[in-house]
Amino acid sequence: MAEDKEINNPTAEINQLIHAPSRLNIITNLYVVESADFIFLRNLTGLTWGNLSAHTAKLAEAGYVEIEKSIVNKKTHTVARLTDAGRAAFEEYKEKMKEVLK
Repeated sequence: MAEDKEINNPTAEINQLIHAPSRLNIITNLYVVESADFIFLRNLTGLTWGNLSAHTAKLAEAGYVEIEKSIVNKKTHTVARLTDAGRAAFEEYKEKMKEVLK
C-alpha cells in the first residue's frame, strides 16, 4: 500500500486573476510606472477599449488596481495605478512562477 504523500504543486498556487494574459499584460505594465492613463495602456497592451476596461475593472474589483476618472477638455480621462495589494500580489505571482519554471 502506497503512503499518501503531499505533492508540491506550485502551479496550483498561481494567482489565476493575474495569470490571464490580458490582465498579466496590464499589471506588468502598471508595475513599472506610478500610474498610466488608458491611452498609454491601450497602446502598450494592444487591447481594445472594451477589453482594457473589462480587465482593469476585474483587477480593481480584486483591490489590485485603482481607477480614477476625470474630465479633461470635455472628455473622460481614465488613469489606473497599482495598489499596494496589487503590487504585493504581483510580486507573489512572480515568485510562484519562478518555482513553476524551476
